[in-house]
Amino acid sequence: MTVRYDTASEPAGRRLAVWQDIVCDVFVQLDCKSDLDDFHGSVAQSKLGELSLTRVDASRQRVFRTPSRIARAKEDYVLFAFGATGVGGVIQDGRETLIRPGEFAFYDTTRPYELSFDADFSQNILQVPRKLAQDRIGPVDDLTAVTFSSDQPLHRIVSDFVTGLAQVIEAIEVSAAERLSCQALELVAIAIGQSAQMRRPSAHGSAMLYRLKAYIRDRLHDPRLCLADTAAALRISPRYVNLLLEGQNESFGRYLLARRLEACRRDLTDPALAHRQLTEIAFAWGFNDQSHFSRSFKERFGVSPRDYRSGVTAKRNPSR
Repeated sequence: MTVRYDTASEPAGRRLAVWQDIVCDVFVQLDCKSDLDDFHGSVAQSKLGELSLTRVDASRQRVFRTPSRIARAKEDYVLFAFGATGVGGVIQDGRETLIRPGEFAFYDTTRPYELSFDADFSQNILQVPRKLAQDRIGPVDDLTAVTFSSDQPLHRIVSDFVTGLAQVIEAIEVSAAERLSCQALELVAIAIGQSAQMRRPSAHGSAMLYRLKAYIRDRLHDPRLCLADTAAALRISPRYVNLLLEGQNESFGRYLLARRLEACRRDLTDPALAHRQLTEIAFAWGFNDQSHFSRSFKERFGVSPRDYRSGVTAKRNPSR
């Protein structure tokens, strides 16, 4: 479901104040400034599981994420901004860059940043929990406020995919939209991972971490997937596998379990799979013990798989 916010119905003198509240509600705690008397702004946000995709259309402004805001906030996201119209500036971690139509950049909400727009603009924002971004991409603090240009074919593919998804997201089934958003994040991870390797050619560990995670995700369905075989396939030691994941407070077992549970959660929201039993879904993603699956699912998401599916179905059919 897409939620819309707009300043159009407000008196001109109140629009910037209302916009401040809207931005803080949709994204994170921010300060917005503009010198316009007739400011306008609108957002359309679609929640997609742990992710969200938001279209922003607004007047020229400056946006600040300050240390004091960060200290008071609970949000912990990475925001990927894709330019649609106009030009946006991003400042973070001592770097400054511009986002033009067809380009993208990202910034981390756990550290101060500034956004600047000197004229009307539109952007599509992919909002990702920071932990999930780290799982998919790895440590990329030296790539915040760096433009991923449409001159690079891979970057252009990513930008076109996200832009296209934003244009049709309200017209497609929620479960399909959620899956496509995960694909968008995977494409972003590939593009950023490639850039990270180019900028840090000696960072063998970052490249290997990405290969490790991709290997695991591609084989979640295999109940025989284990630490020893994974290490052998990547030609590294089991100890090095866990060392790579240790930097993100993970281990092979925890990472594998978390990815399998997330895959099951997505399938439980898919109407096309409503006929499948819980056991079928669990076993399709590498579980071989129903009680272990149910217990692990409840520990991670707070409800049993059956109650989770029932809740999703009730939201989809509120009149029933």
